[in-house]
Amino acid sequence: MAIKIDPEKCPQNHVCPLIKTCPMQAISQVDNGLPEIDVEVCVECGICVEKCRMKAVFFEE
Repeated sequence: MAIKIDPEKCPQNHVCPLIKTCPMQAISQVDNGLPEIDVEVCVECGICVEKCRMKAVFFEE
């Protein structure tokens, strides 16, 4: 299982608030582009999935 970000649902017009929410600091973003999840650092805790107001972050099997 992995956590993914849906570019169709993510507005990509601001700094992603999930960057500060991730306890592992596994989410990064260049400018206001699509955030990226570092799979080497992510522990799949699901906090970002729960906190994303746009429902753009999800578990992929």
